[in-house]
Amino acid sequence: MNKKLAAAVSGAAVLMLVLSGCGGDDGDKKTDAWAKKVCDSWQPELEKIEKANADIKRVATESSKPEEVQSTDSTAFGTMSESYKAMGTALTNAGVPPVKDGEKTQAAAVMGFESTSAGYTALKTKMDALDAKDQGKFAEGLKEVAGGLEEATKGGKEALDQLKAGGLDKAMNSQKGCQVTTPSPAKS
Repeated sequence: MNKKLAAAVSGAAVLMLVLSGCGGDDGDKKTDAWAKKVCDSWQPELEKIEKANADIKRVATESSKPEEVQSTDSTAFGTMSESYKAMGTALTNAGVPPVKDGEKTQAAAVMGFESTSAGYTALKTKMDALDAKDQGKFAEGLKEVAGGLEEATKGGKEALDQLKAGGLDKAMNSQKGCQVTTPSPAKS
């Protein structure tokens, strides 16, 4: 069961890799300045999300006790919730992006990150409520938590889609702060 959770979390980790890719062109300097402001704020959050994902995968692929899985996953979900909230705040603090429908793009992306933050808070609450002393109940509860990961990350995916649709992906891809290193896959 832990491996299913690790696989689900790996899918969630991909969420942040969506923006990474080839560098952008030498487009609009205002857009690049806006992207730099956002990406510089996002860098520490992306690193925290990567570490949290790695921690979840680690306990899921090792023969960890339910208590360790519960504690690690709960902490990771809390970290992810805080990081996605901070990413939404960074978008707000950067100001309206200098693109067509910039206000609408920004507002939709911020809402998406806030939704993902709330989703991870809900997963943390569910994880904390699991009975780690009863392995059967714990395994059943883990299935429910793993099932909730896709819904939790939906808002963040929509936020990235909004930024792409707004034409901000090239400017953001060219910023070092938004480039994420892909961790090597965990052995199953």
